[in-house]
Amino acid sequence: MSVLDHHREALVRLGEESRLRRLIPRAGLDFSSNDYLGLANASELRNAVRDALERGVALGAGGSRLLRGNDPEHEALEAEAATFFGSESALFFPNGFAANSSLFAALPNRHDLIVHDALIHASVHDGMRLSFAARQSVPHNDPHAVEEAILGWRTKSGKGRAWIAVESLYSMDGDQAPIAKLAEIADRHDAFLVIDEAHAAGVFGPEGRGLAADLAYRENVIRLVTCGKALGCEGALLLAPAVITDALINTGRSLVFSTAPSPLMAAAVRASLGLIRAPERRTALHRLIAVASERLGVASGSHIIPIIIGEDAETMRIAGILQKAGFDVRGIRPPTVPKGTSRLRISITLNVEEADIIALSETLAQVRP
Repeated sequence: MSVLDHHREALVRLGEESRLRRLIPRAGLDFSSNDYLGLANASELRNAVRDALERGVALGAGGSRLLRGNDPEHEALEAEAATFFGSESALFFPNGFAANSSLFAALPNRHDLIVHDALIHASVHDGMRLSFAARQSVPHNDPHAVEEAILGWRTKSGKGRAWIAVESLYSMDGDQAPIAKLAEIADRHDAFLVIDEAHAAGVFGPEGRGLAADLAYRENVIRLVTCGKALGCEGALLLAPAVITDALINTGRSLVFSTAPSPLMAAAVRASLGLIRAPERRTALHRLIAVASERLGVASGSHIIPIIIGEDAETMRIAGILQKAGFDVRGIRPPTVPKGTSRLRISITLNVEEADIIALSETLAQVRP
C-alpha cells in the first residue's frame, strides 16, 4: 500500500460527489472575480507602482514587521488607511485570511465567548480553532439569536467578554448584515463587534468606506478591509483602536512570524485608497447591478448575485456550459456553501458591460432547467 493511497481515495470520492476542485485558467468575460471596481488592471495603479519603483520602493520586505521588514510604505499606508476609514489605527496584513485567523486566534481569551454568524468566512473559523475561547454559531443574520447566545453564556457563569463576528456583506449570498442592531447588542453586553467588510469596502458607504463606516469611531468595533477585492491590490487592513493593533503586533502569530507584505503593494494600496474616493466607479457599478438583478431575476441588493441550483453535479454542468459560451461563471459547492445550496455565484464588476450581462442572462435562461 502506498502512503499516498488515502489521499488518492479522498480525491476519488470528491470526484464521485461532483466536489473535486481544480485550478483552471481565467477565460471569458469576468463574472467570477472580486475585482468589483475594475481596478486590478487599472492604468492608475500601474502608474502608481511604476512611480514607487522609480523612487526606490522595494518589491520584498526582507523579513517580518518585527525584524527589518517594517518598511516606511507600510507605515504610510496604515496612517492613510486609519484616516480614510475613520479608525484610530490600522494594521496591514498579507491577506484577509491572515488577518482574520490572527485576530481570532490571538485576542479572545479562555474566559471569552465568540458568537459568529453561521455563514462567516472560513478564515474566522480557522482562527477560532486556534483560540482558547468558547465559540457558538448562530443562524444567519439573526440578531436575536446573537443576544440569546450571550445571555445563555452569562447564565452559565460566562465571566469574560463576548465577541460578535459577522460580515457586513456576505460573500456567497450577497446580503447585508443588520449592523445597527448588532452594534446595539454589542453595546448592551460590553462586547466587541468584529465586522468583516471584505466585500463591501470600496462599493458601499461614503467614499467607499464600507457598510459599517458610521461605527468606525467606537472602541468596541474592529473592522477588516481586504485590499484584493474592490481595491484591486493585495493584502488586508485591520482597523481598530491602537491598543488592539498593538496587541496583535505582540501576539498575532501570522504577523509576528511571517515575512511582511511587499512594500510595493503597500504603495499600490495607498494609490487605490485615493481612487475609490471618487464616486464614478461606484455609480457605474451600481448601474450594472440594477441591470443584472432585473435580467437574472435575483435581487440580492449587491454585486454578488447567487443563482441557487441545489445539486452539485447540475451546478457544475451549467457552469461548464456558460464557460464554453464565453462567460467566466464558477460553480460553488459544499463545504463553501451549505449542502443542497450549490450555486452559480455571479459577480458583477466593471470588467463587463451591460450588453455582456444581457447576453449572460439569455444564455443562462437557455441552459437552466
